[in-house]
Amino acid sequence: MVEAWIESALGRMRSATGRSGGARRAVVAFLGRQDCCLSAQEIHDGVRADGERVGIASVYRALESLDELGLVQRVDFGDGVARFEPADPRGDHHHHLVCDDCGKVEPFEDIALEAALERVAGGRGYEAAAHDVVVRGACEDCRAQLQA
Repeated sequence: MVEAWIESALGRMRSATGRSGGARRAVVAFLGRQDCCLSAQEIHDGVRADGERVGIASVYRALESLDELGLVQRVDFGDGVARFEPADPRGDHHHHLVCDDCGKVEPFEDIALEAALERVAGGRGYEAAAHDVVVRGACEDCRAQLQA
């Protein structure tokens, strides 16, 4: 899935913009290896840690192109920081646990939750096109520090 998403994203960017090299390639390759969402700054830091010389403005431009093409999912936790993760072309997705104390973000999947969301939408006459679930609280590490 990772390599397929990376190659598909680069191909679609090349078709749409005529570009897929340099910063775009580095951002797509880095993002494709992640298992959860990251901010533009975190992506920039990760790409630079991989040894790529990429400016933050180039990261933002690459993310904007990916978003316009529907290749990333933009995730907003209400803190004013947009985060991005690869969009699965099959529609598979996960949700997020967010620690309000340390900011840690963890992905989770739950088949029963998916069924409940479909049931709620259908029961009210909606056909759900998409949904986001964010569970906020304190992670195990932060709770342990408070109890110590």
